[in-house]
Amino acid sequence: MHTISIIGAGNLGSALARVAAAGGARVQVVARDIAKARQLAEQVGGEGVQFGSPLIGEIVFLAVPYAALSEVISTYGEQLEGMTVVDVTNPVDFDTFDSLAVASDSSAARELQQALPDASVVKAFNTNFAATLVSGEVGGVPATVVIAGDDADAKARVSEVVTAGGIAVADAGSLKRARELEALGFLQIVLAVREEVTWAGGFAVRS
Repeated sequence: MHTISIIGAGNLGSALARVAAAGGARVQVVARDIAKARQLAEQVGGEGVQFGSPLIGEIVFLAVPYAALSEVISTYGEQLEGMTVVDVTNPVDFDTFDSLAVASDSSAARELQQALPDASVVKAFNTNFAATLVSGEVGGVPATVVIAGDDADAKARVSEVVTAGGIAVADAGSLKRARELEALGFLQIVLAVREEVTWAGGFAVRS
């Protein structure tokens, strides 16, 4: 059984907690709002703690906005050494809503890996809206989490948590592919904001 820590108790953090708990993982929810962290943890049979408290998971999901990654790094950088760190962010420039807020040859996941050289960063869940993880489907197609990373063992650990929770996984390859995943996530968000798709829809993967 895996033990995971989820930093963030918003919509996606809540969906991740439910998927992980459904697969038998022990879940720690970490959030600034301790009441919200404890409420979500109670719902999934886990533990809720305030941001800044020690992490207990060997896999850590960063279910926070891209802009919050720097604070996560400054707060938990040493604790994340040697751990599997799952980046679920989409680095959208919300000022212009017209581009990704990273260099054209980089990604949020690549920046995170550079900031945490002793951790194994895996990109995952950024192309999934929370509602599709809860329902397990996208427009009648089973939901799939697309992952990318340079550490095969780390990807395998993340895949075990996801598939145990009843969601399929597709491996996109190395962490270089995070750039394409973030572009896809950005496009999906744009379509939802423009009401071309619902927040319970989006892109699906067929095998």
